Amino acid sequence: MEDLSLHILDIAENSVNAGAKNIEITIKTDNENDLLILEIIDDGQGMEKEFATKVTDPFQTKRTTRKVGLGLAFLDEATKQTEGKLTVDSSKGIGTKIRATFKLSHSDMKPIGDIAETLVCLIAGNPDINFSYNHFLSGSKFIFDTKSIRQLYPDLPINSFEVLGFIRKYIKENTKNFK
Repeated sequence: MEDLSLHILDIAENSVNAGAKNIEITIKTDNENDLLILEIIDDGQGMEKEFATKVTDPFQTKRTTRKVGLGLAFLDEATKQTEGKLTVDSSKGIGTKIRATFKLSHSDMKPIGDIAETLVCLIAGNPDINFSYNHFLSGSKFIFDTKSIRQLYPDLPINSFEVLGFIRKYIKENTKNFK
């Protein structure tokens, strides 16, 4: 995958498939410690502890449609390429927390990518799920959540063309300096 937003899309779709109703995506850019931290937390079905320790193995998957699961394996590799690491904390029936750390200055550090488009895709396809996105960079923060959007536009479906257009524009305008 060429950027982090595509990893986020893939992992968040895993959360959706695991029955999550709430998905929180956080990016923390810590220039002082030369780190970018990506966290995706969901309240889906979670995994047994033993299975969670093996999820970066592409041949460990609960999918029935194919025998490989590459999303976490690819994210794990992306972290290792930058001297970072991936941790998975999951509890059956409670949910999962994915934490990926990257060394910001590493030459293999991928760009963040188009977060606005990633979130719009997730919301468009999953209008009943609560998504929140938090981005922290050098004392600045951007916080977005679909609950607030539903309150702003109570008479419009969140996946309507108008609302998705607003979301896209709002996120792009408020994160343009967060690269």
